[in-house]
Amino acid sequence: MKEQIKKAFADHFGGEGILFVSPGRFNLIGEHTDYNGGFVFPGAIDKVIMADIRPNGTDRCRVYSLDLNETAEFGLREEDAPEQQWARYVFGVCREVIKRGGKVEGFDAVFAGNVPLGAGLSSSAALESCFANALNDLFNDNRFPKMELAKIGQSTEHNYCGVNCGIMDQFASVHGKKDHLMRLDCRSGEFEYFPIKLDGYKLVLVDSRVKHELVDSPYNKRRESCERVAKKLGVETLRDADMDMLNAIKDQISEEDYKRAEYVIGEKQRVLDVCDALLKGDLETVGKRMYETHEGLSKLYEVSCEELDYLNDIAKECGVSGSRIMGGGFGGCTVNLVKDELYDNFIETAKRKFNERYGHEPKIYPVIVSDGSRRYVEE
Repeated sequence: MKEQIKKAFADHFGGEGILFVSPGRFNLIGEHTDYNGGFVFPGAIDKVIMADIRPNGTDRCRVYSLDLNETAEFGLREEDAPEQQWARYVFGVCREVIKRGGKVEGFDAVFAGNVPLGAGLSSSAALESCFANALNDLFNDNRFPKMELAKIGQSTEHNYCGVNCGIMDQFASVHGKKDHLMRLDCRSGEFEYFPIKLDGYKLVLVDSRVKHELVDSPYNKRRESCERVAKKLGVETLRDADMDMLNAIKDQISEEDYKRAEYVIGEKQRVLDVCDALLKGDLETVGKRMYETHEGLSKLYEVSCEELDYLNDIAKECGVSGSRIMGGGFGGCTVNLVKDELYDNFIETAKRKFNERYGHEPKIYPVIVSDGSRRYVEE
């Protein structure tokens, strides 16, 4: 990929730029808790967006997407927003840096990625983080701290891409650390690294290769449900709620809003349980909590789909320690915690049974926990 990007840069703009990379992310547990002020537990993966970037001495940005074979050109004022959706991610990052008093000048860039699209691994956050990191480095002497780079990506989603997301995806892409997961308190912004020791186990993503596009963003609707319940409870977010509080207002809210809040309150505790279990090396408890999360996401939050529930059932049948839907939902991956001796049979069974039912095999991505956004250095 690196050589293809460098060649494309030379072909389009002449010469060479500076390479930057940012990873996608997976999340062991803590789904849909970030915008509720709770905890998440992500790690960066070894799938990245890579960009070759060079200032061009003008006030225009020329960006070529190698994967889409499309070029976008835009200025740096609000009214210069490009038409292409993918280019709005880059434009939004430029604008958010400028809004924070940062400097952005015209540049040429070529980017590509191997973060699977639609798999819930946050290719958009990787793209935002890659360009935020590059603009910080090239034009701002790296004066923006990492958390601010994550917020720049999050604000890009909110203000230019129409997704009212939490901070987790961009945070994980920017802060990733090899062989470590991160427990992030999404309210305070405080986080700590947890070494992940998988002795005798593997983490693997099973990608259904299904993405159900739904009208009126179901993501934003679920966020609105949570905000309505928090308002009724008189708390800032559901981070400050418990089941006793929720049950006290059960007859004052819709059944749907109750179910959404019930899931979030349960998930808040599951993240903390998993952190404790990891510190003790108790991976079986980690797995149990993963199954509980899947059940909640499927039945209470209703963001699963038939294909993902089927993959979860296959995991149970194969004796997999833990399995759950990962990401926003309605398609994408399950993340699975599998004992080494069961791994090959699980993968073979999942491929075969899924293909028999749906006419295509799922894709398999072993999880390798990796470093976050950085200027690319030859290894």
